[in-house]
Amino acid sequence: MSAFIESIYRYPVKGLSAEKLDQVSVEKDAIFPYDRRFAIAHGSTEFPNGPTWLSKKHFVMLAKNPKLAQLTSEFDEDTETLTLLRNDKRVSRGKLTDLTGRMLLEQFLASFLEADVRGAPKIVENNATAFTDIPDLQISLINTESVKDLERVVRNPVDPMRFRGNLYLEGLKAWEENNWIGKEIKVGDITLEIKSPIGRCSATNVNLDTADVDLNIPKSLQSGFGHRNMGVYASVKTDGLIQKNAPVTID
Repeated sequence: MSAFIESIYRYPVKGLSAEKLDQVSVEKDAIFPYDRRFAIAHGSTEFPNGPTWLSKKHFVMLAKNPKLAQLTSEFDEDTETLTLLRNDKRVSRGKLTDLTGRMLLEQFLASFLEADVRGAPKIVENNATAFTDIPDLQISLINTESVKDLERVVRNPVDPMRFRGNLYLEGLKAWEENNWIGKEIKVGDITLEIKSPIGRCSATNVNLDTADVDLNIPKSLQSGFGHRNMGVYASVKTDGLIQKNAPVTID
C-alpha cells in the first residue's frame, strides 16, 4: 500500500485541542497558518521585546496542566474567535486578537486552572514565528503504524492524537520515518525536508478523553525501542497546498 496523508491538524492555541483540516496552504520555511499562533502564558512570564518564542515551561501545557484536556476548543479563522467547551457546553468565548476577547478567556482560564498557573494567565500572540516546542519553523509528521507498534509495548490502545502532530501518515512500515532524517519527501506536489526525530515528554501521558495521566509514553518508548522518539520534524521547501489523502513519496 502506498503512503498517504490520513489527516491534517493544527493547534491554534498551544496546549489546547486540535483543529482538523481537509487541506492547508503552506509556504517555504513556515508552519501552517495559525498553528500555535497563540499560547496561554503564565502570569510570571515576561516578554521584554514582545511575545516571541520561549521554551514550553513558560506556558500552560498538558505536561504540567493535564486538566486542559477537559476543554475542547473551537477556532473560527474568519473572526479569530476561540470558543471553549467543557462536557460539550460552552464555558467561554472571545476574539483572540481583541483585548476584551482575550480578557474574557483569561478570566475563565484563571478560575479553571486555579493554582496550576503561576500568576494570572495571559493569552499571547506570536505573529513572527510560533509557540511551537522548538524555535525552528517546522511541522510534525506522525506515522500511525509506529503508534500501533508502540501499542504492542504499552499493551493498551494509544491515541495518535497524544502526539499532537500536524500530518498523520498511513501506508508506511513502523518506524520507517526514522530513516528519512536528512532526506526530502514529496507530499503531493509539496517538498518537505525531514530534519530530526521528535523526542517525547510527559505531555503524551495525558489521556485526551479523560484528562487522566494513565500511561508513561516516554518510558515505554525507551524500554521498548531504546529511544523516546515518535514522529519527525520537517521544514517546508516549496509553497503550495497539502491535502488529505495526498500521496507521500521519498524524493
